[in-house]
Order: sequence, then structure tokens, then C-alpha cells
Amino acid sequence: ACLPKTPPNSLFPLFSPSRQQNLCGPPLSIPCSTFSPPSPSKNISLILLFAIIVISLGVLLVIIGLIMVILARRRQKNKHTEQIFQYTGATANNESSDADDEAELGAISHQHGGHKRSHKEEKGKLVFVRERKQRFEIEDLLRASAEILGSGNFGSSYKANLFDGPAVVVKRFREMKGLGREEFQEYMRRLGRLSHPNLVPLVAYMAKKDEKLLVTEHVPNGSLAHMLHGNRSPNLQPLDWPTRLKVIKGVAKGLLYLHEELPALTVPHGHLKSSNVLLNESYEPVLSDYGLVPVMSHSHASQVMVAYKSPEFAKYGKLSKKSDVWSFGILILEILTGNFPTIYLKKGNSGPDPAMWIGSIVREECTDKVFDAEMLNRNEDGRVEMMKLLNIGLSCCEEDVHKRLELKEAIKRIEEVRERDIDDEYSSFVRWNSSKSRTED
Repeated sequence: ACLPKTPPNSLFPLFSPSRQQNLCGPPLSIPCSTFSPPSPSKNISLILLFAIIVISLGVLLVIIGLIMVILARRRQKNKHTEQIFQYTGATANNESSDADDEAELGAISHQHGGHKRSHKEEKGKLVFVRERKQRFEIEDLLRASAEILGSGNFGSSYKANLFDGPAVVVKRFREMKGLGREEFQEYMRRLGRLSHPNLVPLVAYMAKKDEKLLVTEHVPNGSLAHMLHGNRSPNLQPLDWPTRLKVIKGVAKGLLYLHEELPALTVPHGHLKSSNVLLNESYEPVLSDYGLVPVMSHSHASQVMVAYKSPEFAKYGKLSKKSDVWSFGILILEILTGNFPTIYLKKGNSGPDPAMWIGSIVREECTDKVFDAEMLNRNEDGRVEMMKLLNIGLSCCEEDVHKRLELKEAIKRIEEVRERDIDDEYSSFVRWNSSKSRTED
């Protein structure tokens, strides 16, 4: 600081400039250095630098936050998916194997020859049973987005959308009995060799103790049961008569193929019902959950599988190939009437007799009440053909096995059913039905 010209000692006797530090200028002999304030350009540069640093830190924090959110979601998804595909390592079922199923498996294994276990099979990895299919590992399924499709009597089903491949369905089975590993693997390879337009292809499997994963192709339009009984979206029309006839004919072809390719099995399908009939893009039916009777626990199968609801098993405790025909007949009646069979819900031999449901249809078979109104209202010119198919279904459900139609005979009659009535047949049907109504009145 500069000193005033007035001698300081005259004003402030105690003040002596010579004793003060950091003072300059007259009357002291210490010159003052020149001082200039910082230029505006330097101030602007400092402000810009500070702003850049703050913005950079903010962007960095945002990026770190996004990464943490993504990682957290991925960990949550992986945890959920791992729970889907995690094995509990349950102890193998100690229940003795059913003798008939063991013989059936032995016949198939002997027919096609045994194979040495591969390293993948021993390590519990996915084993592919179909050639020319994209390969993936269990880790790919863990990384894929999983969507639960349902949980039934056998286990839970999930749709897995692979990142670089098609969607597949993974089904976890809890009640497969403790067969020998090689015997089970050979049977899975046998199912993998089946190829038909009306069968869902088995792609791969994974086995560990008494729990199994079966991987199949995904069928886009869901199950026939959902189309008949589920809540449809407003833009989805109910199944008309030509589509239902197409479904029945396709199911018949797939079932016949199973009976021809798996002759050693007593019931080549064993679990034929509307929820195990899937519909592809063109509403062509494909059968799922087929050929599982030999590898299922006998006690569990007898409680939940449709073939075990047949009259012959209920009365005599025995199955036959016509048990599949009986299941097929029930399916035909369900498709035509739109009624959900209560036999799908009951376990074992308890609950209402299936003949009661079939009998109610027999009593009304000549009235319009028997057919699904959603089908009948859209196809007035197919009633005669509908009635023909209904009678075929009833013949397939005949309680006496000896009177029940053979599968080939049933298919032959089904192939003769047309989408539209012949004019003469329809006129005769209308006259006969009208006269019957007047008689009842």
C-alpha cells in the first residue's frame, strides 16, 4: 500500500513506517511494483475449463449409473432364469419300474442298437438328438429371455428366446422314474428320429438323476385348448368348421404315424388332449408330449395321463393301443362341442365318469345344441358333415374296447368328411331333423 504524503509520525506518534513490513512508496525508499488485474480472456478460459470439467464429470456419472442399472437388471434376469433351469438334484425315485414299460424300452433299444455314452451326456449337458439343427449350450438358455408358458402335471414349460437363433420350449419333468442312463438316452434318441409334419420335434434333452429337461421347437399359435376355451383377443376369430376339421385330420395323421413308428409301445402317445395339440402359423396341428409313458413314473402316469382315464384302465387296470383311440374320440367331441372334458381335471379313477359327459352328447346328437355355437353360426352348410364326424368321435369313445373303432378305420372315415354338405344330404337332414322335432313336441 502507498503511504500518504502527510508525515505519519505527526498524526500517529506511535506509528513508524520503517517498522512496518509489506509497505512501499514515498517516503520510504522501497519502490512499489506495478499491478495489473487479470485480462477478461483469461477469466473466460478458466470458466470454460471449469464448465468442461463439470460437464464431463456429469456425463461420466450418468454413464456409470446406466451401466449399473443394466448390470443390475441382467443379474436379476439371470437369477430368475437360473431358477427356471436349476436342478434340485433330487434323489432318484426308488419305486420299482413298471414291467411292461421296461419291456417296451428294451425292445426299442434292442431294435436300434445301443450307443456308448458321450462325454456331454456324462457331464449333464444338453444332448442334441436331431441333425441339422442349430447347436447351443445350457449357458445360452440361461442368457436367453425366458417366458413361462404354463405349469402342468408333469412340470413347468418355458419359452426361451435365443439371441442368435429361433425360440425353443424347455419343459422340466419332475416325475420321470429312475431308468438307467443309457436306456433313457437311447429312448430319447429314438424320439429324436421321429419326423412328421404333425409332431413337435424333440431337439435336445438334459438328464440329471430323476429330473429331465426336454427341449422342443416353439409353435407360435399356442394350444388348441386355448383357442377353444381361453380368452381370445378381439381380433382373433373363433375356429370355424373347416379349421376344426383340418385340426382333427392333422391329429389323426400324427397319431397314426406314432402308432406305426412306435409299435412296441402299448400307447404310443398316451397323453393326447387339447392342451397337447399345438397350432402353427397355418393352424396345422402338431402333437406334443407324446411317447412319454415308458419314462414316466407308473404311479404318477396313472394319476394324470389321459390314456389312464380310459374305461379299460378304470375297470381292468390295463391299457391298449385303443386307449389312444379313446383319447382321440374325446378330443373330437371337445372340438365339435366346445365343451371342456372334465376327465382332464380329475386324477386317478375319482370324479365324474367320462361316460356321463359322452352320454349327454348322445342324447342331444340330433339337435343344434350339441355343436359349438361359434362354429355352427358361421357354417350353416356343414351340419351333415359335422354330424358324421360326431358319430365317428362317439365310435372312438365306445366303452367296450372290442366295439371301439380301430385307428386306421377311424382315420379312413374322417378323411371322407367334407367341409360342405352335398345339397341332397343337407335337405334330407333338415327334413328329418324337423320331423323329429315335431314328434318330440
